[in-house]
Amino acid sequence: MGTPVVGIIGGGQLARMMHAAGIGLGIRVALLAEGPDVSAAQVVHDVTVGDYTDPATVIAFAERCDVVTFDHEHVPTTLLHDLQSRGVIVRPGPEALVHAQDKVVMRTRLAAHGIPVPTFEVVATADALVAFADRTRTEKGASTGWPVIAKTSRGGYDGKGVWKIDDASTAGEPFADLAPGVQILAEEYIPFTRELSALVARSPSGQAVAYPVSESVQADGICVETTTPAPGLTEEQATACQRMALEIARDLEVTGILAVELMQRADGSVVVNELAMRPHNTGHWSIDGAVTSQFENHLRAVLDLPLGDPAARAPWTVMHNVLGGTRTDLVDGLRHVLARDPGLKVQLYGKDVVPGRKVGHVTSVGEDLDEVRRRARQGASELRSES
Repeated sequence: MGTPVVGIIGGGQLARMMHAAGIGLGIRVALLAEGPDVSAAQVVHDVTVGDYTDPATVIAFAERCDVVTFDHEHVPTTLLHDLQSRGVIVRPGPEALVHAQDKVVMRTRLAAHGIPVPTFEVVATADALVAFADRTRTEKGASTGWPVIAKTSRGGYDGKGVWKIDDASTAGEPFADLAPGVQILAEEYIPFTRELSALVARSPSGQAVAYPVSESVQADGICVETTTPAPGLTEEQATACQRMALEIARDLEVTGILAVELMQRADGSVVVNELAMRPHNTGHWSIDGAVTSQFENHLRAVLDLPLGDPAARAPWTVMHNVLGGTRTDLVDGLRHVLARDPGLKVQLYGKDVVPGRKVGHVTSVGEDLDEVRRRARQGASELRSES
């Protein structure tokens, strides 16, 4: 095929890490970035700065690429359909991507296919949200229908656009300043014990591979740590999660990485919380912990190359996100982190340090989970703080 050009729309850290994964495969990356200094634009040679919602900008960019893929899911599907009508290869395609863009579409489709999801309903007013809570109480035989989870159908990420509504007095909060065309999705509250992530890669020809299931830890809606494989998950449970993710990828005809975020109840059962059709934070461990990283397999998939082995290289891999703290010079912080623990792997995203912002991650691998976890956390802590 010559030297393929993969166009990536979005210039965040995911595009940056995709670019790194493509270098050894001889893949050229072209970037449509939000600005000249965003994370991926600092390392990619071929950069177009422009608005991913502007048809003229996106069309001009896409028509010089062999295939177009994404750093985020926010490109309007109408624009992606237009690209396809012009002969541009878009992976994943808009028919699949809409399920990661719109939670109502995703919940409805998964429920119709028998995939476990929370009880849900689209609500237009605070009174309708209260009525949903009352019905949920009756259907579940519970003493109360509260709390209820409310989500915007589009645009939410890292905890934004999600509310835990504890009683009728706060039921109006989700409806304030609601953007045009955005709906509110009411969901039953799932008393989950932990969150899991089932990550798979699928190519257009139908080949698919499944990564080990990870446990993720969230704080204020932001993933702070993953452990792979998920501790205490039986082989039967892990296989069921992988099969579910593979079935979703097949049914939605996903090309590339699909991350299925799951909530696990105390009895071991799971329900689907979110879908992402791109490399995902819960798969960052795979750069240093898997035979083939999620970023390489995403590129292989969108080019319909044979997929790589997703197996873990070590018994345990812990990835801990570096969130912005008091240390502003992260590169200087590497001196201390790597001197203390040369076995750690660090990825910095080239972002300005803002409190709570994801600016990098630290990965540790080994045979003793407690030790692996301690090392990853200590490295991330040292990068966050001058102390």
